[in-house]
Amino acid sequence: MLTYQDVSGLFSKTSGINDENIHFCTVSSLAGARQPKGLFIPVSADSGTLQEAISNGAVAAVWPENERVPAYAPNHFPIFFTEDNLKGLEKIMKSYYNYLLQHEKISEKTKFIFADKGLLNETDETYDIAVMAETINRLGSNQEKAGEE
Repeated sequence: MLTYQDVSGLFSKTSGINDENIHFCTVSSLAGARQPKGLFIPVSADSGTLQEAISNGAVAAVWPENERVPAYAPNHFPIFFTEDNLKGLEKIMKSYYNYLLQHEKISEKTKFIFADKGLLNETDETYDIAVMAETINRLGSNQEKAGEE
């Protein structure tokens, strides 16, 4: 499962609590999606608000360096700052994908939640992210099925 340490190692600037015991069950770009123990990464104006993501289970967020964090965000709420959220998301996904390839027998995996890839036609990058999320989720499912004989 993706951990606080995994994510904080990818970003040089953070705020909030530094807790190595935080594990992310989900990573989502959709604030309205149920995301227990989630890492929220708003990648577009349609992503929704941080407040909505927190209400749906987000316990941390990736946030653009050049944008103010909303005043309602709790002081202890972990935030990882990046120049570009989409590139930050891609960094996280590539790192996690490589981790999955190296560790075949892991029982708990992080689920990536994004909009239907058919709706992501603004840029090629958003389409690539959706395809990558699908691949990561499928890889986790295939590993679970392989051990079910």
